[in-house]
Amino acid sequence: MSEITFTLDGTPQRASAGMTIAAALFSIGVRSWRTTRVNGSPRGLFCGMGACYDCLITVNGQPNIRACLVAVNDGDVVLRQKGTGHE
Repeated sequence: MSEITFTLDGTPQRASAGMTIAAALFSIGVRSWRTTRVNGSPRGLFCGMGACYDCLITVNGQPNIRACLVAVNDGDVVLRQKGTGHE
């Protein structure tokens, strides 16, 4: 499999082409990438199939992307999301 490069909070990272964003983050040891809007609790991958919305993240400026459903692409700018992602 070929490798791609993306950034997480401004830091370059590598992943295998075809991985979901969640899988790419897990592969580099990241377990949480958003906080809840009410009390700031950390969240990451929970169900892994897009039903729970715990894995929301901001990708290329668009908030609320479900990391478990979207493939990471070469050059993606991924940011940990705070609350609703519109703050």
